[in-house]
Amino acid sequence: MIRTVKITDVMAIRGIYNHYVKHTAISFEENPVSMKEMESRIVDITSVYPWLVWEEAGDVIGYAYVNKWKDRTAYGFSVEHSIYLKQGHEGKGLGTCLLTRLLEDVKKTNVHAVIAGITLPNERSIALHEKLGFTKIAQFKEIGFKLNQWLDVGYWELLL
Repeated sequence: MIRTVKITDVMAIRGIYNHYVKHTAISFEENPVSMKEMESRIVDITSVYPWLVWEEAGDVIGYAYVNKWKDRTAYGFSVEHSIYLKQGHEGKGLGTCLLTRLLEDVKKTNVHAVIAGITLPNERSIALHEKLGFTKIAQFKEIGFKLNQWLDVGYWELLL
């Protein structure tokens, strides 16, 4: 079931996200996020933008949201989205469902462009985004350093 995030989801969301922080280069954060920080992010983002979770039998197993792309006012119609699934739930179509629903919700706002930043390589994420109409628009070479390696980041864009 896809639903709007609740503040009571903070522990589950933190657990999902911190797995990626600690064990992957998918997130460029290097230190686990505290409960207080994750709660603050949920409150701040949902005051303006949609944040959805996928729940099964009371367990949050994925989430997706959009947030501002840049601070300058001319970027006010552009957002960047994030999507994370609990380890072991990838490849089952949940990401497609979550992102599709998120985009449907975003289309009801004044957002014009949705940006996706993807640490490369990540064929699953690229396939998901391109299936939903995103187009690759840029690639930064060796823009981040995590897990003892230089990492590229590609950017995909969807105009609504």
